[in-house]
Amino acid sequence: MADEIIAGQATPAFRTATTLVDTADLLEKKSTQLQSLLKCCYGDCSAWFDAIGNVNRDSVMWIASDLADEVAELSQRVLMRLNEADL
Repeated sequence: MADEIIAGQATPAFRTATTLVDTADLLEKKSTQLQSLLKCCYGDCSAWFDAIGNVNRDSVMWIASDLADEVAELSQRVLMRLNEADL
């Protein structure tokens, strides 16, 4: 059994972030997750991605799509909160 969690802390659901700082922090975490996931799909790791088969490739891209949607929504929330702070 591993003593350390490699992936780090679990990320809370993005709809529960209530403050600008929480939302911005969550945006950074989700963006990092998306970047890491996509780096498994091209370049030096493309052989792995090709080898996992159509069903698994589709699942990986589904995860990436969900993360991209969350990043887009969190980005809009951060921008809205920043605009409200300027008032």
